[in-house]
Amino acid sequence: MAKNSKVKDYVLFTKFRLSFSVIISALSGFLFAGGGTWLEAVYLMAGGLLVTAASNGSNQIWERDLDKKMSRTEKRPLPKGTMGLAEAYIVVIVSLVIGSWMLYQLNLNAMILGLVAYVSYSFIYTPLKQITPWAVIVGAFPGAIPPMLGAIAVTNEFAAMPGALFFVQFVWQLPHFWAIAWVSHNDYQKAGFYLLPSMSGKSKTSAFRIALSAMLLIPFSLFPWVLDYVGIFSVMMVSVLGLLFFLYAYSLYVTLEDKDAKKLMFASFIYLPLVQFVYVIDKYYFFG
Repeated sequence: MAKNSKVKDYVLFTKFRLSFSVIISALSGFLFAGGGTWLEAVYLMAGGLLVTAASNGSNQIWERDLDKKMSRTEKRPLPKGTMGLAEAYIVVIVSLVIGSWMLYQLNLNAMILGLVAYVSYSFIYTPLKQITPWAVIVGAFPGAIPPMLGAIAVTNEFAAMPGALFFVQFVWQLPHFWAIAWVSHNDYQKAGFYLLPSMSGKSKTSAFRIALSAMLLIPFSLFPWVLDYVGIFSVMMVSVLGLLFFLYAYSLYVTLEDKDAKKLMFASFIYLPLVQFVYVIDKYYFFG
């Protein structure tokens, strides 16, 4: 029982489920850029998982006292007292070192990008959450790195194609996280976080900006087509997916109800991998 409890602590501390979604994005970029050997894919996924785990762990170390104030985080191992601070630091350091080494096995640029994501998330985005709603924009940068990392693991260069994948996920981050911020707004306020796009809270202004960001996803999702990396199949599919996603955001704008914010949040989890693997399928089976 104690062993299972400790495993649960590590899963909560590293936000394993969130880390897994990051790996899916990285894998889509890896495949879109041409893929590689099974060993390279393992290095990418395991390395990315560990660096993300280190980022999430650092975030929880930084916010351990604030997590005690929110019902959504009060059962994390640090505020609950089932993990000591020294143990938390060890988990972060070991995860970061091993994860960075694995990314280095792919190429130096992949390792550098992983470290940039770690530093910007842990030491820029995390403290900014207590200062300004603009933290969400800042956090979108490390949040958009996974598909770019996957592509650079193959190409070893910062070029247009990894950049296009980055910007699609960057814009997606906004309605995705703002939907989470809407659902958790009252809880966030207990810790002094105001992360909705307007200081007016769960208002028409915030809902409008969320809907606008969702609408912007449609043209941004066409970047790979504009740059001639995919064809008409992607144009049709991502446009339809983008419109459906926007309709969820528009429903929130109309109703201002938490249930519609939750629908938008769950739709965002489905939207992103669908779009990313549409690109992959198009490139291998339809385009060129």
